[in-house]
Amino acid sequence: MPTFTVEGNQFVYNGENVRIISGAMHYFRIVPEYWRDRLMKLRACGFNTVETYVPWNLHEPKEGQFNFNGIADIEQFIRLAGEIGLFVIVRPSPYICAEWEFGGLPPWLLKEENMRLRCFYQPYLDKIDAYYDALLPRLLPLQCTNGGPIIAMQIENEYGSYGNDKRYLTYLKEALLKRGVDVLLFTSDGYSDSNLQGGTLLPDVLATVNFGSRPEEAFGKLQEYQPDKPLVCMEYWNGWFDHWGKAHHTRSAEDAAEVLEQMLKLGASVNFYMFHGGTNFGFYNGANYLGKYESTVTSYDYDVLLNESGDITDKYIAVRNVLARYTEIPKLELPPSTPKKHYGEVRLTEQTRLFDSLARLTEPVESVYTQTMEELGQDYGFILYSTRVTGPLSQTKLAIQDVRDRALIFLDGVYQGVIERNTHDIRPNVQDNDIVLGIPPTGATLNILVENQGRINYGYGLKDPKGITEGVRLGLQFLYDWTIHPLPLNQLNGLEFRTIRQDEAPFTPTFYKGKFHVEEVGDTFLKLTGWTKGVAYINGFNLGRYWEQGPQQTLYVPAPLLRRGDNELILFELHDTKEAIVTLQDYAELG
Repeated sequence: MPTFTVEGNQFVYNGENVRIISGAMHYFRIVPEYWRDRLMKLRACGFNTVETYVPWNLHEPKEGQFNFNGIADIEQFIRLAGEIGLFVIVRPSPYICAEWEFGGLPPWLLKEENMRLRCFYQPYLDKIDAYYDALLPRLLPLQCTNGGPIIAMQIENEYGSYGNDKRYLTYLKEALLKRGVDVLLFTSDGYSDSNLQGGTLLPDVLATVNFGSRPEEAFGKLQEYQPDKPLVCMEYWNGWFDHWGKAHHTRSAEDAAEVLEQMLKLGASVNFYMFHGGTNFGFYNGANYLGKYESTVTSYDYDVLLNESGDITDKYIAVRNVLARYTEIPKLELPPSTPKKHYGEVRLTEQTRLFDSLARLTEPVESVYTQTMEELGQDYGFILYSTRVTGPLSQTKLAIQDVRDRALIFLDGVYQGVIERNTHDIRPNVQDNDIVLGIPPTGATLNILVENQGRINYGYGLKDPKGITEGVRLGLQFLYDWTIHPLPLNQLNGLEFRTIRQDEAPFTPTFYKGKFHVEEVGDTFLKLTGWTKGVAYINGFNLGRYWEQGPQQTLYVPAPLLRRGDNELILFELHDTKEAIVTLQDYAELG
């Protein structure tokens, strides 16, 4: 069977020299019905390889319970790529970064208080072994050595930017080898000295580097450590991702194409990160923390060759023109753009309040102290903490120690304000933007609804439990005796809705429901003008988060999520809306 090997500074496949022109595309960010379309567009652009991460948290959502169906059917994605004539690079590291929730690590790892991540800590390694025992047998038949399209696998991901535990890296390498992986193994890192010293297994394992510009500088540094191997940019950042509250990132097609040409002139192989980004459906967006917590938006458009809905961009054309000078572009008929539909306004006519629906959503937990999501076995979504506070008590500062990530505060059902991770000062002295509570002689019920806005996916803050991590204080005094409602919001079928009335009392987090009719199914975009912050569901599928602060103004709705006839839309709105109306339009709005 064919082999893919390194011979000097060349890659050799089945006895012939080959240069890898690859594009990253994540099966878990694309509905399966569109996998072939996106892969065909990759091949038609002149690429010969597709690269994908493998998110552990998607495939083992609960410890010991594995999922390889639907959007998690990695085998089908790889087989499709092979049928289209693409090589496949798989990055099955336990950690993937990828702006994906917790960098792909499953949140149940954090149930163990002393868990140590990404190092030679045996309880962590034992859980990786159990995961690999389920994952790798599915990949082995798809290796090129067994007639499949997989030519290479990654050991760890940008490890040098996190640690330097070579014993850990070696363990992961051996974990792959002893389970039968016999394709080329590699590492990928930034090109600084510390990254290449900490993240590689030189000289035994091929090292690759990640960057977005200055290829001569990057490859020059790589050659100081690895002078006699192929030059590979494993992540060419031709676009970038967005955080809530910041401008949409863009990069010109001309600049991206120019840097590609510089790499090709150097004889390098390249993997575009990304070729097609897709969508962070559900609660799977990650977050960054480098002194400030910043949550990634639902769209993973990334401003790359195919946009979020899979359409060809100017960057696609510019890159294809460059590749045509260095490789033969296959004579393929490009798939047409998927039809985009404007379905118009949808009025949400029914609602049910969160606080009235708790019994239909969750089972309460009684606890002396506040517990995190992970301690309670919860993965994503929201968590509600409730306690009874005795009175009288004069105006006293409320302190949450610590909030992960954003809390809505209610006293006897009345909204008091928001406490956010970045701005909350837990010191007892009162500040201008603090929430100060006065408790009447009869006492009051305190409700704190905390949103997990995405676990950190990169850097030193990776260990990021959600909810309330230590406790809640009024002044210096900790509050005890809590009722806790885990709210993963992964199943809304039990909710009971009623018709919206115009005389509703002041706002409280509310589920809104409406129906719309579709004659002809197509992609569409959910526009939420007048809504504040929340989560959207189409026919029970979690499209992801929306937030009025942008830059994302619409949520992508792929056609396979719709059906001819009646469709159901549910919004979980945390704050308020001017009018319970949305629009389904035929174009996206970012920025």
